[in-house]
Amino acid sequence: MTATLLAPPDEDLRTRLVAACAGVRVDTAAGTLARYAYDASSYRVAPLAVAFPADVREMQQLLRACADLAVPVTVRGGGTSMAGNAIGEGLVIDTSRSLRRVLSVDAEARTATVEAGVVLDDLARELRPHGLAFAPDPSSKSRATIGGMLGNDACGNHSVRWGRTSSHVVEVEVLLSDGTHLRVADGVTAVDPDDAAAARRAAELEAELRALARENLAILRTELGRIGRQVSGFHLDELLPERGFDVARALVGSEGTCAVVVTATVRLVEPPAATSLLVLGYADVVDAATDVPLILPFEPTATEGIDDAIVATMLARRGPDSVAALPQGRAWLYVELDGPTQAAVQARTEELLTALRAAGRLVEGLVVDDPAQRASLWRVREDGAGLSTRPDTTTQTWAGWEDAAVDPSRLADYLRDFRALTAEHGLTGVLYGHFGAGCVHVRLDFDLASDAGRAQLVAFVRAAADLVVRHGGSLSGEHGDGRARSELLGRMYSPQMLALFGRFRAAFDPLGLLNPGIIVDPRPVGADLLPVASDEAVGAAGRPLLFAYPHDRGFASAVQRCVGVGRCRSDHGGFMCPSFRATQDEKDSTRGRARVLQDMVNGSLGPDAWASDAVHEALDLCLSCKACSSDCPVGVDMATYKSEVLQQTYHRRLRPVSHYSLGWLPRWIALAGRVPALVNAVLAVRPLRLLAVRLGGVTPHRRLPRFAAARRARLARSDASPDLLLLVDSFTRGFRPTLVQHAETVLRASGARVGATPSVCCALTWTTTGQLTAARRILHRTARLLDRTGDAPIVVLEPSCAAALRKDLPELVPTAQARRVAERVTTFAAAVDARLDAGWEPPPLPASVLTQTHCHQHAVFGATSSTGVMRRLGMRTDDVEGCCGLAGNFGFEAEHYATSMAVAGHDLVPKVEALGDGVAVADGFSCQTQIAHVSGETVQARHLADVLHAALTEHQLQEGAS
Repeated sequence: MTATLLAPPDEDLRTRLVAACAGVRVDTAAGTLARYAYDASSYRVAPLAVAFPADVREMQQLLRACADLAVPVTVRGGGTSMAGNAIGEGLVIDTSRSLRRVLSVDAEARTATVEAGVVLDDLARELRPHGLAFAPDPSSKSRATIGGMLGNDACGNHSVRWGRTSSHVVEVEVLLSDGTHLRVADGVTAVDPDDAAAARRAAELEAELRALARENLAILRTELGRIGRQVSGFHLDELLPERGFDVARALVGSEGTCAVVVTATVRLVEPPAATSLLVLGYADVVDAATDVPLILPFEPTATEGIDDAIVATMLARRGPDSVAALPQGRAWLYVELDGPTQAAVQARTEELLTALRAAGRLVEGLVVDDPAQRASLWRVREDGAGLSTRPDTTTQTWAGWEDAAVDPSRLADYLRDFRALTAEHGLTGVLYGHFGAGCVHVRLDFDLASDAGRAQLVAFVRAAADLVVRHGGSLSGEHGDGRARSELLGRMYSPQMLALFGRFRAAFDPLGLLNPGIIVDPRPVGADLLPVASDEAVGAAGRPLLFAYPHDRGFASAVQRCVGVGRCRSDHGGFMCPSFRATQDEKDSTRGRARVLQDMVNGSLGPDAWASDAVHEALDLCLSCKACSSDCPVGVDMATYKSEVLQQTYHRRLRPVSHYSLGWLPRWIALAGRVPALVNAVLAVRPLRLLAVRLGGVTPHRRLPRFAAARRARLARSDASPDLLLLVDSFTRGFRPTLVQHAETVLRASGARVGATPSVCCALTWTTTGQLTAARRILHRTARLLDRTGDAPIVVLEPSCAAALRKDLPELVPTAQARRVAERVTTFAAAVDARLDAGWEPPPLPASVLTQTHCHQHAVFGATSSTGVMRRLGMRTDDVEGCCGLAGNFGFEAEHYATSMAVAGHDLVPKVEALGDGVAVADGFSCQTQIAHVSGETVQARHLADVLHAALTEHQLQEGAS
């Protein structure tokens, strides 16, 4: 029997469930239900409630309450399921918040015992000092939990060597749907031997599983385990006597339908001593797949495939440097070889290259030894699911048939037929995958916004299922069946096998409460597909949108970029997402915010939900750092969406006071710049300062910057026919005017002719506080005045202002004039880089520096746009990972101060504390302010122009002395 909730949520049932779970954090807020209604699939199912248990005892309480009330239960970790197996209509339990301990590591036995919510990358860091690793490495490893990996039987880029997660599981502790706590390995026992009821239940369960295996030996041997990536269905062949009756491995891949994993003991491996990455270019993916059987005898650790659509998206979004190491071709294989020494690996690499060239299909092959290039190339592959979602402005691709697998020897034939099938259905897609294991990931351009498009999806996946079965393959190779494929299992397995799947599940969960609708008694493929809102529907609400959304069709399609891959839940690498790193709450992730906005535009939050509590709670801790616009594989731009929501919410309404105090800061700077001594004297009086910050909604915990006279921020002279123009932004004019003279001196010393721009504003503070009507008016003036200054590069000293002029200007003022100006805007670091290209030889600089790149510069001008120049200048850089936490007005707002400091604690504070008397470089004024604050004013970070100016001055003094 399968429990489902087909009717709208029963509020009385919800109330009783929350009451039965007293003492456990259970959330029923609209925003939370919206966030957990999605995973990374094409499905949406709103839950009754979401729970966040702190330990196993609380998990048991939740399960017993659900059993008593007949409420279905879905357990999830990182929520990155692409098949719809991490969403459900009952209680969703999130294990990723608290159940994150690595309980033990036995280096001698090469095992580790971990809780279900441990993130794979966190486990990897724990194992590294022991020289060990957990072998499966899915692309989502920075947010995937061990529990989720067991649920799907995850694999990863190196599965051609190490296989599936099930190959590395020793034993698991599980809870049944009634809370019974069992240990499962090559048998079933009670965790607590004194628990008589649990011991009895364990004995009954083991007896039933042994009977199932004993009575069905032939079918288990013939229908299961036919290929290495046969993940669809249950792994009942692990119960065979020749497999050791391994119940733990049989449970892996059961997608949460049988039991809830609370801890797992996993087997570890020793990483290779030496590796080499060989990147192979081919004319198309079929040629690439044809060569896979030639590669496999060389025993690679990885053989991964991508097509040109992913590469084109990467080029457009992150520039040519991101794929610089790719050889010629329109499809590529990444082949990693290993060995005892680098010399041995190199010899095998050359041998493989020789064999592939002789086969005649290889266009070009390159060995990539540089670690940075390797990391960049692997990121292209790892971000495949996101990059392939929006291959261009008008195309959206979806999961649904993204995980089929065949034997590698049949991969080329399968791909040839698959391409014919997509053409027959009028579909196009983006293709990548684990070619060495025969597993193909593809996202297709289904039209989920129309009934016809949804019907097409159903018809296509049924035909695709028949195709992969004809090739002896599996519907799923690692993502599981979920809502996307469970209905199709009858096309792959006999009725007898399907009945055994039902018997296996019923042995564990006779009530059918755990993840109903998955594998057994499946939901139809076309049910529960997520709603797709049209931009016309959003516009029909009578709200003129202020941003142009040039890379989307409008606001609705922009927020629907997010498909849930969850890179924003990573706590390392890149800058996204600082608030999630501080709180570890899905609410504060880019994905969590996007899902709420999607429910806003599709009507799930009710009519006119722009000002709803759910929307504003989701956006509250967004720092508007813009990091997601570059770090998110799909290109979600939450800073822009937040500005639009604030504009729509507060248009012609009273705003939060900080929108006036901090949002109008350039105006206050201009006024204070006329009488700076008076303003500074007033603010130096503590009662007056405290009154000012309280009235302005500003935190009293920060030191206010001193205002400078406006006349100090001027160039010494402005050259005719300049090589570049220096724009003095509001922050530089108001708070650090000597930077103007330092920058001018450095640029002239480099041989550049320097001119001045008219006094203009980038409108950044108005934009981030959602005062877009004012921002657009200001930017119209800015575009008009700057467009009259010729075509010389416009160098902006404050990186956030440079980013605003490069990105926000043409999106708020979508004119040719604004686009011309935006294309000329550059940073000071880029101007120095150009002078180096022109032959300038700078004076000696500090050997090493601590660097904090401004988030907006990282997002708009590139991750290494500043640090790369510093390294070119001869300085070693120790780069702070992520946002400083101040983020303009955010960290000055009283209600956000604590989060601002928590963000700083991620990486900035430890590095500042370790700096000693070293040099810190930060071009952003807010970054400089935060570094001074967290160091107790003992570290004063300098702009690159200040560092170069000091070096020039010192060099001139030394020359004079000599």
